[in-house]
Amino acid sequence: MANLMPKRRLENIGLGITGFCVALVALVVITLIFMVAQQGLTTFFVDGLNPIDFFFGQNWIPEQERYGALPMIVGSFAVTLLSTLFALPIAIGSAIFVVEVAPSFGRRVFQPFIELLVGIPSVVYGVLGLYVVNTFVKAIFGDAAPTGAGILSGSIVLAIMILPTITTLSMDALRAVPNQYREGSYALGCTRWQTVWHVVLKSALPSLMTAVILGMTRAFGETLAVQMVIGGVERSMPMGLLDPASTLTAALTAGLSNAVSGSVYYHALWSLGLILLVMSLVFIMIIHLIGRKGAKANG
Repeated sequence: MANLMPKRRLENIGLGITGFCVALVALVVITLIFMVAQQGLTTFFVDGLNPIDFFFGQNWIPEQERYGALPMIVGSFAVTLLSTLFALPIAIGSAIFVVEVAPSFGRRVFQPFIELLVGIPSVVYGVLGLYVVNTFVKAIFGDAAPTGAGILSGSIVLAIMILPTITTLSMDALRAVPNQYREGSYALGCTRWQTVWHVVLKSALPSLMTAVILGMTRAFGETLAVQMVIGGVERSMPMGLLDPASTLTAALTAGLSNAVSGSVYYHALWSLGLILLVMSLVFIMIIHLIGRKGAKANG
């Protein structure tokens, strides 16, 4: 009985420490959401800015007290969706090759290469995009892209940045498919490609969709690399993929250093941060919904 008391005490201490860690994380998240929401909503409830003018206004000119966030919202969604379209086929194709065709090559060569891409800082991608991608776009499109900076250049750089994330998660999703599914397909006379297309990919679809959403989340929140190649034009709406533009993150980081605390401009920038926070929460909810549907399908 005496030996049980120290064990129970240690167990209670362990439960207390882990519970404190969970409570601390929850407190940090709640505090962050409350702070961003309080500052962001001040724009509408205290400063009196019309939400319709803010979300649908096409000009962001703080000098004239015009705070239309639509150009940045469009720029953020444009580079996110376009970069995902660029990266997705390459990521899925690479994952299929290293898991279904050449697994030894994937473990020995491809996996370390992908991990190397993950470790490259964002500023390096930005510099390469500034001097390589922008120059490439300018050489191809000529006068239509006089500087090369624009949504297309930002999407190409972002596609390279999110490629390791989508590829790695897609590889894990394909590896998680039970081998019995493949063996059953081969036993029915299906070829390797038929097995991959009709069995493996369909079984791994919820996890693959999660990989895509996580890649989009990374693209939506990227700041430095995109800011260096997209042009940083936030005053007007971009009319095409070659037009210079700006994103929510780029406008937020560039503007906070010049904004006076407590001003309308300062609160408008916090409203941009609130949009980013809400979109991140939406992405997380989508991931959870996909995970639940995948669990029900597997069950």
